[in-house]
Amino acid sequence: MNALDLARWQFGVTTVYHFLFVPLTISLVFIVAGFQTAWFRTDNPKYLKLTRFFGELFLINFAMGVVTGIVQEFQFGMNWSDYSRFVGDIFGAPLAIEGLLAFFLESTFLGMWIFGWDKLPKRVHLASIWIVAIGTLLSAFFILAANAWMQEPVGSIVNSTAGRAELKDFGAVLTNPTVIWAFPHVIAGCFMTGGAFVLGVSAWRLLRRPAEDGAPFRTAAKVGAVALLVAGLFIVVTGDQLGQHIAVDQPMKLAAAEDLQTTQSSAPFSVFTLWDFSGKEIVSIKIPNVLSILATHDPNGTVQGIDNLQTQYAGQYGPGDYSPIVPVTFWSFRLMIGAGSLAALAALWFLWRMRKGRLPGRGAVAIAFALPLLPLAANSVAWIFTEMGRQPWIVQGQMTTSNGVSPSVSALEVGITLVGFTLLYGGLAVVEVGLLAKRIRGEVADGTPGAGDSADQSTPFAY
Repeated sequence: MNALDLARWQFGVTTVYHFLFVPLTISLVFIVAGFQTAWFRTDNPKYLKLTRFFGELFLINFAMGVVTGIVQEFQFGMNWSDYSRFVGDIFGAPLAIEGLLAFFLESTFLGMWIFGWDKLPKRVHLASIWIVAIGTLLSAFFILAANAWMQEPVGSIVNSTAGRAELKDFGAVLTNPTVIWAFPHVIAGCFMTGGAFVLGVSAWRLLRRPAEDGAPFRTAAKVGAVALLVAGLFIVVTGDQLGQHIAVDQPMKLAAAEDLQTTQSSAPFSVFTLWDFSGKEIVSIKIPNVLSILATHDPNGTVQGIDNLQTQYAGQYGPGDYSPIVPVTFWSFRLMIGAGSLAALAALWFLWRMRKGRLPGRGAVAIAFALPLLPLAANSVAWIFTEMGRQPWIVQGQMTTSNGVSPSVSALEVGITLVGFTLLYGGLAVVEVGLLAKRIRGEVADGTPGAGDSADQSTPFAY
């Protein structure tokens, strides 16, 4: 493997690993803020218990997200220096705002929330966690705006003399049609992740300790299930709109996602396809007209195919292969849909089993363990689909991935850092899972004075 291949592997591995923590951070902070709001309004100790319990899980995940996210910025300079020069004028503004506004907002008010339990008025303390939650949304938006520019470069021109893109309209970057639909779609995926996590953890506590944890964790399980299902509905709506936009703006990505070789009217949707090593279809199950409906909302709509687009791009950009790896794009799209759908079905099953005060039956523990992993898998393969489906472009229509790699970095150097990051991230994964598991299995303080505790001892977090 050459330096380009290794650099792509390194960036892909570290990015997907980092994004395991991001969706849970964004959604869990809102759920924690919701529990604390319920406690503020009702004074019911079960909501304080849930706030403290899921608040600690949120903090563990937040810390890991920060640590893994720092590596992303270094990789731009280490392995992708030509890309950094090309996009720096565009990326500088949204990423600077994300760091100076959103992240500072999160970190400052998160500190107030952690250490202010027995020092701040309840109303101010509650406001601090909501500000943290708003900060996570702002952070996600500015990062997605930068990524959306890579998918659909707007508000800029390419200076061929300087060899870079130059910002001309920052407002256009922030209102990019891609980010308008990608942002709610990604946030909905985050809430599916958070809902599944809260439901899975709560169901496990409910089954293992029904006497001690029955009331609060039954409530939390229902909150998680409802959050997962509502977010799933938003995923469908926003995904439909985003898919139609992709059909117009990135038709090659859609064609590869469906293995559609030639432009067709009434295009079918491939449910299942296998290829041999030459790329020839061995088995394919297709539903007529469905792809045209998804892409155009018209069963007779025309969808462009890979071969036709390849001819068009070769004439527009010069000789080369402008199609992504079809099996990767094809299966990542289906795994995304399948994992998300299974998570939603599991939420419905839990709600049904817990009706009228009942406990989930046999097999619920195994489902509770697997449930949080399904949206995480869906989010991961969704980003693989988004980024791999754009190949060979690193900036759509303006810069190929092969032209963005650092020219002076050798395969050996990238290989050494790839091994180092893999070992480091493997160790961090053990730490993360160990901390979460220990906290999930541990006792949960109810936060109320009594039983030998003073009010001062029971209220603040102890980390």
